[in-house]
Amino acid sequence: MFSLPSRIVCATASSAMVLCAFSSVMAQETLPEIVVTATRSPTAIADTGSAISVINSEEIAKQSPKDITDVLRTVPGLDVTPTGGSGSTTAVRMRGGNTGQTLVMIDGIRVNDPSEGSNAFDFSRVVPSDVERIEVLRGPQSALYGSDAMGGVINIITKKGKGTPKFTTSFEGGSYGSYGGNASVSGSQGPVSYAFSVSGYNTDGFSRYGYRIGRIERRFPNGLESDSNQKVGMTGRVAIDLSDTTQLEIGGFSTLNVSDYDAGWGKYPDTPSHSRALLIDGYARLKNVMLDGRLTNTVTISGNVTNRSYRDITYSAFGALLPVMNWERDQYRGNRLAAEYQGDIKLDKFGLLTLGAKTERENMQSYVTYVAPRPSSRDKTGDYGQTTNSAYALYQFSPLKNLHLSLGGRLDAIDGGDQFATWRATAAYEIEQTQTTLRTSLGTGAKAPTLFQLYSPLYGNPNLDPENSFGYDVGVDQKLFDGRVKLSATYFANRFRDLIDFTFDPVQCPTGSFYGCYLNVKRARTHGVELAGSFDVVRDALRINATYTYLHAINSETGLQLARRPAHSGRLGLAWTPVANWTIEPSVVMMGERYSSEGQVGKLAPYARLDARIEYKINDTFTAYIRGENLTNAHYQDVLDYGTAGRSVYGGIRAQW
Repeated sequence: MFSLPSRIVCATASSAMVLCAFSSVMAQETLPEIVVTATRSPTAIADTGSAISVINSEEIAKQSPKDITDVLRTVPGLDVTPTGGSGSTTAVRMRGGNTGQTLVMIDGIRVNDPSEGSNAFDFSRVVPSDVERIEVLRGPQSALYGSDAMGGVINIITKKGKGTPKFTTSFEGGSYGSYGGNASVSGSQGPVSYAFSVSGYNTDGFSRYGYRIGRIERRFPNGLESDSNQKVGMTGRVAIDLSDTTQLEIGGFSTLNVSDYDAGWGKYPDTPSHSRALLIDGYARLKNVMLDGRLTNTVTISGNVTNRSYRDITYSAFGALLPVMNWERDQYRGNRLAAEYQGDIKLDKFGLLTLGAKTERENMQSYVTYVAPRPSSRDKTGDYGQTTNSAYALYQFSPLKNLHLSLGGRLDAIDGGDQFATWRATAAYEIEQTQTTLRTSLGTGAKAPTLFQLYSPLYGNPNLDPENSFGYDVGVDQKLFDGRVKLSATYFANRFRDLIDFTFDPVQCPTGSFYGCYLNVKRARTHGVELAGSFDVVRDALRINATYTYLHAINSETGLQLARRPAHSGRLGLAWTPVANWTIEPSVVMMGERYSSEGQVGKLAPYARLDARIEYKINDTFTAYIRGENLTNAHYQDVLDYGTAGRSVYGGIRAQW
């Protein structure tokens, strides 16, 4: 059951009665009217037919400099799960899908980690350095973006330069010995535009394992060690207008995340383990417009490298009391190189046709070195790679003035492996008289087996097939009272087949797999409702916004609830400007009952967390703020036995000129 304090439940229920639960997309009057992720080309949101949310730069700037996970909680249909404090592995699931079924892009470039077991992206690595907006596209999108987009797409878009030089800088400090800041510059001069930024963050943190969990802390009367975290992030974009019809853009993104962590199991779970993760991403994009604007050609060359290393320390018991240290160094390196062509053909009254082709090479290497109790030399444990060639098409047209349709398909072929085809269709109908938009989308998704799942020397299975899914959604967006009220409701459903799961039974595995293997043995179903909305109670003075998601996600084989998928989740926020230059923004994040592990094991209690932010605009240059998190000091867990922050306060100042 979803059990929360009665006054919070009442507030949420009242919001739902007026359909006031809505995403941050609809909650902002500054919402961009154009998105690129939904159709791979600039399109009005109301025309896409897709469930898409946009988090703008203003909302991102209000978050802590350590990560962007809290701002993602404002989007319905997303479940954010950190394993401990700052810097810990943070998974994002979309509409009940697995973590590796969400495609993550930075400026349109895929950054999912090819060296990770499921190709999942760890959101703890992202420092929100000069991010312009985040577009979240929900539902199966493999027809647009291929593998990893079964559940949806998150596109992080950095800022572009324009006009006279602009400078911004900020600094923040607070609880748990935390401090951080960033600086950026952007502008343009003649045919050249530019934007650069750098961010950093440091915290002493708290123990990943057991922090503020009484039954665990009582087992360790001498206390649990704190797990620190340090991050650095940089972004850069330069665009050059080579002519009136041709532009070259070069961009890059890099983050370094250094973090302590705990083993979290056994007799000695609080360990001095340490991790280091480096992401370097870059691209060059050439865009040319021909035939009086009827044809736009875009060629993109991109590449990224993920380098993860771990000082993994565990303890095993020797006799009754003496612990024995097991120390190993693990390293995982994944790299990706891709080339893509996209052509957008304007057909006047007959719509827009997008055609594209892409080739992508992924590689991963892994190494291990044993330090104790028996030292060894550095051994290579894996070196794998594969090339995927893809072709896609999307046709957008409007047979009637207010009816917008799209139909697309894609074929992905892996050299020496499988090939799979996917499709997608959308429809949107605008009723201008009532400011109503009706929309629907449906399509298929597919995800190729990862390099680790195929070729791991201990667990790999080269006979794996791609995962498959079918999903659809139906929604309505409504504006009332001259746009002061914005409402949205979406019903969605997904069916997953051939999901890759791990089995410990060697009988089911290929010959030689003595420790278990990966198999296409799992099926799952999800459906639910996403509600979202905003209400300008007093224009420019008082706004209410909220989101709510109901999710039913089960294993089709067992009928049991999938792990870490809450049936109920939501957020209720208030933005109040009592006097000029002052803004007060309290919010409540609510999470329902869920299970930490498969088989409905490790039940986690529901919780409500109260946060608040007070901002004062000193003048046109300086803004000061104070932010409180978990102000009621709620005790809760996102993952069983892993700690979460208590009452925390942070203060900072931001300048722009």
